Amino acid sequence: MEPNKNFRIVSNTKTRVILPNILTLIGVCIGLSSIKFALDNNYGLSIIAIIFAAVIDGLDGRIARLIKGTSKVGKELDSLTDVISFGVAPAFIMFFWSLDNLGKFGWLLCLIYVVCVALRLARFNVSSNQEPSWKDNFFEGIPSPAGGVLVLMPLIYSLSGFNFIKINYEILVPIFFVTISFLLISKFPTYSLKKIVVPRQTTIFLLFTIVLYFGLLLIYTFKVIIISGIIYLLFIPISYIHFLKLNKKNKNQKHIEDNHEDVL
Repeated sequence: MEPNKNFRIVSNTKTRVILPNILTLIGVCIGLSSIKFALDNNYGLSIIAIIFAAVIDGLDGRIARLIKGTSKVGKELDSLTDVISFGVAPAFIMFFWSLDNLGKFGWLLCLIYVVCVALRLARFNVSSNQEPSWKDNFFEGIPSPAGGVLVLMPLIYSLSGFNFIKINYEILVPIFFVTISFLLISKFPTYSLKKIVVPRQTTIFLLFTIVLYFGLLLIYTFKVIIISGIIYLLFIPISYIHFLKLNKKNKNQKHIEDNHEDVL
């Protein structure tokens, strides 16, 4: 009896869909593990776990698009895991570390932050269904992985070894929670690197920069994260100015095209 050459355990399409979803689930497991590390007072590992979850979150979508394995299930799963990894987990970590000292007010700040992460992701899912445009190069508000890392900045600073200024964490942590919560649900345009195009001749320099960055991250972990967070915050007003310029340019171009249509 000849073997059936058309027999397949799993079709190629399903395989392409499964791989990104596995990465997403691994990311949420790492995000949840950060809470366990915080419970054990191992805040360094909890921060590293959130960073790993953020890296995986950035990779799973790109891999899905690269291998043409995107799916509606994957999109919804990604949002649900983001709420856990970059909403619930950072809130618990900061509550165990500092906000617990503020009692009910500290818990209220955690609730507000998690709700803002959920609202931000819900809005992203709705807006991502719209037609492609130049605005796809910008997020509305900061993305949830960035928010999850930024809200941990006071804790990261305390572990970095920087002693430039003395900080009152009971005041700074609530300020960070309120500010990051606002930026999450705001419509403040921030850069999105999802559709960035790198010229072929600069690829080797990009790879070198990435390797150098991760090398420094391994050696000077918390110092590099602090500096990266500060640079990201400085880029927010720059992205806003850039957005306004592009918006004005596109409006003028559309106005010119409309006038041509009227003449013809």
